[in-house]
This record gives sequence, C-alpha cells and structure tokens, in this order.
Amino acid sequence: MTTAAQIGTAKSGPVSALLDRYRSDPDLMPPVDDTVAVAFTTSQCVRHNGRSGGYRNHVISLRVGSTTGSCAVEPGSIDPEVVHACAGRPVIELLHHDELAVRVAALDAYLAHLRPHPFDARAVAVQVDPGDSLQRSLTRARAVTGLIDTPPGGRVLVIGVVNSLLASLRERGLRYVPCDLKGGTTEWGEPIVTDFADGLDGSDAVLASGMMLGNGTLDPLLDLVAASGRPVPVTLFAQSGAAVARELLGHGVDALSAEPYPFFWLTGDTSSIYLYRAACPR
Repeated sequence: MTTAAQIGTAKSGPVSALLDRYRSDPDLMPPVDDTVAVAFTTSQCVRHNGRSGGYRNHVISLRVGSTTGSCAVEPGSIDPEVVHACAGRPVIELLHHDELAVRVAALDAYLAHLRPHPFDARAVAVQVDPGDSLQRSLTRARAVTGLIDTPPGGRVLVIGVVNSLLASLRERGLRYVPCDLKGGTTEWGEPIVTDFADGLDGSDAVLASGMMLGNGTLDPLLDLVAASGRPVPVTLFAQSGAAVARELLGHGVDALSAEPYPFFWLTGDTSSIYLYRAACPR
C-alpha cells in the first residue's frame, strides 16, 4: 500500500489512539471473559474472467460471540500458528499482542460483537446480488465509489489497487492515481505508484483499502491528509477491519464501505455491505 520502509512504523494517530483507549480505559476495556472462540486464516487468489491480471488475499479472523473480526495481511507475513494460538485467549490480552494485525482483528471482533453492522442505525445496507466474481465485484465497486463526493473530473488517490474500483471511477468520469505497495501497472497499463505521499498532492479525495489497518500505514496517511491543510475527504473500503474503521468516522475518515465476514468473494450468493458517512464530513 505504501513504501516498505513505512510499514508498521506508526506509533501515533487515530488507529493507535483507538487501540490505546480499548487497552487502558476502564469504561472501554473488554471484560476478561470475552474470549476468542475460533481463530482461522483465509487465503485465496482471484482472477476474474476477462481480466488480464489477478490478486491474492490473506486474512486472519477471530470469532468473539456470534461475530467474526478480521484483518487483511500480506500473504506469508504471519505464521498461521500465531493466529491459531489466539483461540481461547481473552480479547483484552490480544489487544497487547506483538502483531498489529492480531490486535486489529481482536478489536474488530469485539466492536462488531458490541454493535453488529446490520443493527447500526448509521449504516445503509447494500445488497450484492448473486452472480459471477466479476459481476459481484463491479456491483460492490459502484457502491463503494458512490461514497466519494468529488465532481466529474476530480482526481482520487486510490490506495490498494482493485481494478473494479478503478473501472467504476472511470465510469463516473473521475481521474485517479493508483497506489499499491506491489507497484506494477493497472488493467489499463497505467503505472502504479508505491508511496501514497507521491500521489496526495493534487488529489481531491482518497479511497483507501482497509488493509492499511494491518500494516500500520493508515495512521501516516491520515496524518498526512490532516497536515495538507486541504479538505481532502477519505473513504475506506474495508474488506476486513470494518468495525475498527467505523470507529474512525469523523476522526480522519469521512466515509466507509464496511464488509464484515463473510466477505463477498467467498460466495456467489447474495451478500451485504454497509455504507457509512461521518456525521460532519469535511
């Protein structure tokens, strides 16, 4: 999502502050008897029919009560045994885990347990109808990009390249700067920058992946946007960490597409995503 040197280096910012509050505030700390019942990993590779390239997803997931919290990570970055060892452990203990992704997944599970997305009055549920992987990906992409309040011709910094999102932005007449840690090119041969700082100047909005929660780059992004002195709205598309991202609305994040487990790419059946807007957008 950004340069390798920046991954995991954030020590302050909205995400770090949120984790600190749930570790230290007696009114927010999870009870010790709230434990992880199930811990698992999901790894998959996608290449939609008709697309020239594909991508991989690797997600760690922890279940608390009836809900599952998740955090996406780079494939191979966390030993599955580290994840499996979380089963049976209290959430409050996992909020102090050495791995940031485990801390995020644990908090995501706890927050979703307290307030499931389907019962959040702020959320607008959008149904992703049955279909093949590309149809469903495009349906979701149109819902996500609909959260971006930028007039035609505006430029969007897209961190975490998903070609369906880029296609939807093109449909809306929006320009974009694609950014991803892996670099390379988009489906249309456009170069992908590897450092979001290179793309923020001149951008009218930011569309960022929830994967930034797990590699420690979301705090630097939000700090950079705040330091720009410009009203640059930030929209997150959170395929994981959705309940954590929800807590950031109004704290650097202006809109959110929340996709709690089970993720839409696990099935061709009907599924839902939940759209949020901050109460006081910039």
